[in-house]
Amino acid sequence: MAWNWQRAKLSNVGARMVNIEVSKKLYPFKGSYLPLAHKARMHYLDEGTGNTLLCLHGNPTWSFYYRNLVSSMRDKYRVVVPDHIGCGFSDKPGDDAYSYRLEQRVQDVEELVKVLNLSDITLILHDWGGMIGLSFAARNPSLVKRIILMNTSGFPLPDTKAFPIALTLSRTPVLGDLLIRGLNAFAVSASWIGCKYKRMSPDLRKAYRAPYANWTNRRAVHRFVQDIPLSAKDPSWPTMAFTDKHLESLADKPMQIIWGEKDFIFDRHFLAEWRRRMPHAEIHSYPDGGHYILEDLGEVAIDLMKDFLNRHPIAEPRVYH
Repeated sequence: MAWNWQRAKLSNVGARMVNIEVSKKLYPFKGSYLPLAHKARMHYLDEGTGNTLLCLHGNPTWSFYYRNLVSSMRDKYRVVVPDHIGCGFSDKPGDDAYSYRLEQRVQDVEELVKVLNLSDITLILHDWGGMIGLSFAARNPSLVKRIILMNTSGFPLPDTKAFPIALTLSRTPVLGDLLIRGLNAFAVSASWIGCKYKRMSPDLRKAYRAPYANWTNRRAVHRFVQDIPLSAKDPSWPTMAFTDKHLESLADKPMQIIWGEKDFIFDRHFLAEWRRRMPHAEIHSYPDGGHYILEDLGEVAIDLMKDFLNRHPIAEPRVYH
């Protein structure tokens, strides 16, 4: 089948020029770019008007994960979806120009929110985007009104959960570089095993992997895995610990959790921890759902979100005369 392709040439900080191809049929958006304080440009979608839905992706995905949500929600909401630095259409700087740590990721989101003047935010979070978004919320609770979580975390690895061997190997020096940056094993395997109920088509798998086509472009995928904080020895542990400590301050906000139980990382152990920490959260758990729950459930997940948002409206600000 012949596709029309959208090309983006990225001006990388500390890296060579690269091309990314994405089907316009699958990703029919014209994004914008924000030069952040550290000079790298963040690509983001900003579609529609109304209350803000800020959607943060994880690893190894990009804003493409939210494409159907954007198309479905922009008639009623302002939907903002950034590509984290090193991901999607955002710049892919070298390690000398960008830290690739959780702390910097949170600062990037804070800068985007400030520049776009976002308030009364509904966070929609998946995978590593959950830790980033919940860290942002813990620091800026007055800006966040509602939270929707999908197969993610905002706390350390549960005591009942063993760290997956695949991630351990991916964090091993030399071997991790070979697997993730050389063979693209993380992005390729995720596109195959991320869906359980509704398998991805070849075109979808190609689109998910498009930003990570070579060694240079896979830097962020590897750095995300390396940055997972497992103990106080890890650089991002303090940021994660702060978020973990302050999660309780978010418990009064309307929260919806949509979960695929066949996720090989964010599985029943993480879901049980969410149930314990957020007893008032509305939870929809699917035994046959995988990690990419928006792909597995399709419109079902988006309809759940629409219903949740309708039942928990954000009050209009009072005007005093």
